[in-house]
Amino acid sequence: MTEIKLKKGEPIDKALRRLKKRLDREGTLRTVRAKRTYEKPSEARRRKEKVSRFSAMLARRYAD
Repeated sequence: MTEIKLKKGEPIDKALRRLKKRLDREGTLRTVRAKRTYEKPSEARRRKEKVSRFSAMLARRYAD
């Protein structure tokens, strides 16, 4: 479970922003949203292949 400690005199808004940033970095919200609906195995495979192709394209582009 992700938690943050409030600093002395820190506004709640700033603490919430820090919490949201940490959750985003950890990917917690992304996984929760992904598990809300069922994803067929073929869709999951297609999505993973798309991510893989994109990563490979970026690696080729910035290899030099």
